[in-house]
Amino acid sequence: MGGASELDELRDEAVAFLDEHWDLDLTLGAWWEALARSGLGFPTWPTEWFGRALGNDALGVLGELFRAHGAVGAPGGLGQMMGGPVVMRHGNDDQQQRHLWNLASGAESWCQFFSEPGSGSDLASAQTRAVRDGDEWVVNGQKVWTSGARTADRGMLLARVDMDAPKHRGLGYFIIQVEQPGIDIRPLKQMTGDANFNEVFFTDARVADADLIGRPGDGWAAAVTTLAFERSGRAGVVGVGVTQRSDLGERRRDLRNRKLGELVERRGARRTTSPDARNPGIAGPLSPVSLIGEPGANRTDPVRQDVVRYYVQARVNAMSQERARADAAAGKGAGPASSITKLARSVATRINRDLGPAILGAAGMLAGAEAPHGGAIAHSTLQAPSTSIAGGTDEIQHNILGERVLGLPREPQVDRDIPFRELKVGTVRAEARGKEEQ
Repeated sequence: MGGASELDELRDEAVAFLDEHWDLDLTLGAWWEALARSGLGFPTWPTEWFGRALGNDALGVLGELFRAHGAVGAPGGLGQMMGGPVVMRHGNDDQQQRHLWNLASGAESWCQFFSEPGSGSDLASAQTRAVRDGDEWVVNGQKVWTSGARTADRGMLLARVDMDAPKHRGLGYFIIQVEQPGIDIRPLKQMTGDANFNEVFFTDARVADADLIGRPGDGWAAAVTTLAFERSGRAGVVGVGVTQRSDLGERRRDLRNRKLGELVERRGARRTTSPDARNPGIAGPLSPVSLIGEPGANRTDPVRQDVVRYYVQARVNAMSQERARADAAAGKGAGPASSITKLARSVATRINRDLGPAILGAAGMLAGAEAPHGGAIAHSTLQAPSTSIAGGTDEIQHNILGERVLGLPREPQVDRDIPFRELKVGTVRAEARGKEEQ
């Protein structure tokens, strides 16, 4: 987006839209549909797909207005953050017609079926199989660390479609219906006490060929695009609200029937009784910047210096996110900015992890409703390690930057051009061992 006058026009239009349409008696679904038709919910999306084709500065303007108005934001989640952009970039006209409205209007939520027990950082070695059967594909295998699978309508599935092609060239990328007999979802309990992740088993699950993104074997390109949007954060979504989150335990279609007044009231209650320290923000109520101002806080010079380090790191991370989102919105693909953003977020999270207990002392280690801030500081400490793992480990991001930015030699990959069937990894190794024993 261009100059101040254009932003002023956008601001005026958004104010008029909120004045006319925001009504606590509306259902969430009706509100999201009005927001999608206006193009204000996803302003960086193309105009033909419920956006405005604007830059990231529009997100800041609109987000501020929505917060000031107390309005629920656009539907969020993995589908909106990653699935929509992938379908726009790699999908065909039919797929865009069928899926993008459902995402923009919040009619569906999606999850991500990528990681496997034997294929995490080396995602290209995924062993879940998809075999063509007429107009459908039959899927067998296992995925793990799947967020929101229990409430998702569809999933972005990476599966192997060609055992004789090298691992990067034998993958398919599907949009699969989650509610079907062949998909078994089992929650995984984390050390925080939460169960946000799941392991998922596919046993003759089915997905239509019409929901294969791109051609068979081209799934890696769509997967890379997905990961770029994941690392750069929640790109292109305006507003905030608990209604965006899949951990409410409700399916999106059920949540859409609730009145806005009820959701706003519940959002306020959650903020009061259950603060979220996992994403404390630069100066939010659970940020080190705010905690150090509380009565009895440890304000020694070393702690004060670390708070400044956190603030600077968080600001740098915010700027890196803007750069990564701008690159993605401009169609530049997966650039180094997304890896830099991921690493910066990990650094800020580790600083925040240590500062909470340092500022509050022993009270920062307490959990439960009676603890300071409802135990959110201790929860944040336990949650912190996941940041350096999710979305591609920090080590993977260092490799990407070393190779693509610094020009360092690639790590040896002796398996890159070998047919996947010949690789001795995971279940393929077990299959080969079984044949040898016969």
